[in-house]
Amino acid sequence: MLHIGERITQLRKQHHLSQEELAKRAQVSRTIIGNYERNTNTPSIEVLVKLARVFNVTVDYLIGEGQLSSLNKDTIKRIEDIENLSEENKNFVLKMIDMAIQNFKTKQAFG
Repeated sequence: MLHIGERITQLRKQHHLSQEELAKRAQVSRTIIGNYERNTNTPSIEVLVKLARVFNVTVDYLIGEGQLSSLNKDTIKRIEDIENLSEENKNFVLKMIDMAIQNFKTKQAFG
């Protein structure tokens, strides 16, 4: 399991941000970002929220908790929307997802 600092580093690199750029977006100093990444300091709740917004992930993902922690906010929103559908529509959407997954797995197996 990744520590918060490792997760911040990973996300920063995935988003092609320097420590300086991330610091500006999160409204903290570059030094403090470096400290977070080295796990010498732990971000406050307020900073975790800012970092989650910058990276478009949940705070749960940053701290490594929660079942859906590895999903981005857009994916979580879609799952929530599916949950709010009527049972008939929800079953239809889930069947479509199942077909897409099966198609993908088949292509991987034989491709």
